[in-house]
Amino acid sequence: MILNTGARTDTVQYFTPWLLKRFEEGYVLSRNPLFPNKVTRYELTPETIDCVEFCSKNYKPIISCLYKITDRFNTHFQYTITAYGKDIEPGVPEIDESVETLYELEKLVGKQRICWRYDPVLLTDKYTIETHIKTFEYMASRLSGHIDRCIFSFVEMYKKLERNMPELIPLTDKDKDILAKHLGEIAAKYGIFIQTCGTNGDYTRYGIHPSGCMTLEMLGKANDVEFRDIKHKGTRTGCHCIESRDIGAYDTCLNGCKYCYANKNPQKARDNYKLHDPNSPLLLGHIRETDMVQQGTQRSFLKKAYQLPLLD
Repeated sequence: MILNTGARTDTVQYFTPWLLKRFEEGYVLSRNPLFPNKVTRYELTPETIDCVEFCSKNYKPIISCLYKITDRFNTHFQYTITAYGKDIEPGVPEIDESVETLYELEKLVGKQRICWRYDPVLLTDKYTIETHIKTFEYMASRLSGHIDRCIFSFVEMYKKLERNMPELIPLTDKDKDILAKHLGEIAAKYGIFIQTCGTNGDYTRYGIHPSGCMTLEMLGKANDVEFRDIKHKGTRTGCHCIESRDIGAYDTCLNGCKYCYANKNPQKARDNYKLHDPNSPLLLGHIRETDMVQQGTQRSFLKKAYQLPLLD
C-alpha cells in the first residue's frame, strides 16, 4: 500500500507531532470524508506500507525528526514551491526560505526522492505570464541538481475557486501553450526533467512529459525497489497516479492558499484545527460511539513483498 500523508492537508507543516506519534504507535485511523461515521484503520509498519508519500509546502517542522520514518520506510517527497506571495499563500514561507529547506531535505533523503511542484499555474493582474517565466527561471537556477524532477499543472476552474479568487484570469489555450513552451525551455536549460500531472494538454513538443506525480516507476527508482506492473487508475481526468490511501482530513490546512481545493474556507480550517489532539489516532477529534471502525485493505505493489524471517 502507498500511504499518502499530504493530499488532504499539509500534515508535515501543521501536524508533525501527530504524524510521528502515529508511526511510533504503528497505526492510524482515517475518517471517510463522504461517510463521516466510517473510520478505517491502517497499520503503519514496513510490512504493510510499500512507500510513504509526503506532499508539503514547508518541511522545516519535520526535518530534525524525519529519520524516524526514513530509517524504516521507503519514502518520496513532493515539495510545492510556487511564484505566489502571502496575498495568495498566507501561511507559506517565501521562495528563498523554501529553497533552503529543500536543500536540507536533500541532504537527508537524496535528490532522487524529491519532486519540485510548481503548481497550480494561474494568472492574475499581478501573476502574469511574464512573472511566471521570470520566477520559474530563478527557481530552476537554484533547484537544478537538487531535485529529481519538476511537476506542474494548470489551475482547474471550479466554483469554489471562482468564489475565493475573483481576481483570477481564466487561462486560454494560447496562455497555456506559451507558458508550457517557456517552462519546457527553462527546464531544459537547467537540466531539469519536467512533466505535467492532471493536465490534459499535450506539450511533449516542448520537452514536457505527460505522467503522474506519483507512479510506481518514480517510487521504485527513488528507493531502489521494484514494483509489479500495475495499471495506474488515477483519481481524476488527466491523472496517471497509482492508488494510495490518505490519512489526512479536508478543511484542516492553515496555509490559507486561495486556490486550495481541500479547504472550503480558511475559517473552517481554523475551527477544525481546534479539534486536533496530537495523541488521538485520528487527525481530527476522537472515535465516537456511533463510529464504525474497520481494518483497511493494505495490498502490496512490490514485486517481492516484505516477508517475515522464518523462526528456528
